[in-house]
Amino acid sequence: MDYTATQSGFRQQPNMRMGNSSMDGTDGSQLFEDTSGVAAGPQAGYSNQQAGLQAAGFSGQSLLSDPMSNLAMAYGSSLASQGREMVDKNLDRFIPISKLKYYFAVDTVYVGKKLGLLVFPYMHENWEVSYQQDTPVAPRFDVNAPDLYIPAMAFITYILVAGLALGTQNKFSPELLGVQASSALVWLIMEVLAVLLSLYLVTVNTDLTTIDLLAFSGYKYVGMIVGVVSGLLFGRPAYYLSAVVLRCHLCLHDPNPTSEAVIGGGGGGEAGAQPLFMFWLTYHLIR
Repeated sequence: MDYTATQSGFRQQPNMRMGNSSMDGTDGSQLFEDTSGVAAGPQAGYSNQQAGLQAAGFSGQSLLSDPMSNLAMAYGSSLASQGREMVDKNLDRFIPISKLKYYFAVDTVYVGKKLGLLVFPYMHENWEVSYQQDTPVAPRFDVNAPDLYIPAMAFITYILVAGLALGTQNKFSPELLGVQASSALVWLIMEVLAVLLSLYLVTVNTDLTTIDLLAFSGYKYVGMIVGVVSGLLFGRPAYYLSAVVLRCHLCLHDPNPTSEAVIGGGGGGEAGAQPLFMFWLTYHLIR
């Protein structure tokens, strides 16, 4: 490199920068290289790949319009509907699920009247269910009609009262409360099965269904609640007195098993067994 001497020292020749710029072969005013042409490569390749797939017959519309796919979907939906119908038919043989809505068609007035009828049945004379065009009237229009609302609520209330009674004896625990609930449910199922077996063995013609028997068997929880609460408030003598009174209710108002709705139960056998179930499930709750 040539340097020219001056009074202040050395200075670089001005033609060196121009020489370097001409050697690079680019315009001196351009700071960055143009790379816009590089990005076009992958996009072009992706477009060519899509075009190739469409040409080969792999488009989304062709898959949806494939007759084999449509046939498989139709066969699958038909098979699912047949399976659902089979399950519904088998369930309806034992528990008509489609009729459950009828047993919960209640209102506040019906619940009040039915509870009074269960506890004080002496003033009631007509125990037959009303019909409208060969169809039983909904429970909210007929106090004699069976329902599942009161048995379900009575079962839950009985479990709560049993927990309270166990707490007064310092015996409460979640495990023991679960045993109490499962025992009550198992005895209810056994009672219904026993009535169904007895009706089958004696070949009694009756219009009572399994849900009717379940409802009639569940009404005993109302008496069990009354007995336990009486025992908690007034001691064991009050418990035994309420048990005797409730048993007289069942015996005096034991309906004919061929009738279509009963308050005491599904027949003489059930009315006789219900006081035993009530005593077995509640006597240990009273000190």
